[in-house]
Amino acid sequence: MSKAKIKIADLPEFDMAEHLDSDQAIAEYLTIVLEENDPAELAHALGTIARARGMTEVARASGLTREALYKALRPDSQPRFDTIRRVCAALGVKLVAQPERG
Repeated sequence: MSKAKIKIADLPEFDMAEHLDSDQAIAEYLTIVLEENDPAELAHALGTIARARGMTEVARASGLTREALYKALRPDSQPRFDTIRRVCAALGVKLVAQPERG
């Protein structure tokens, strides 16, 4: 009995946005990303969450245009803190400081 090999090209593409279907899932994803201390990854993660919630709705709630939102949340962008704060508020999440584990 031999098993057929699966080609990587035949696998479905993974889209994290499809798995961000609750506030809890979004908060957990964002917490994991924040622990990486990578600003580009944070921008990318916020973009992924915004796609999961609907870019038009997030843009409207944050006071940004859709185009500005897409531009600010590209993986290679360096958005201002005010933009991050506005997007987080639109997504219904907040960034929280806590002591580092020592």
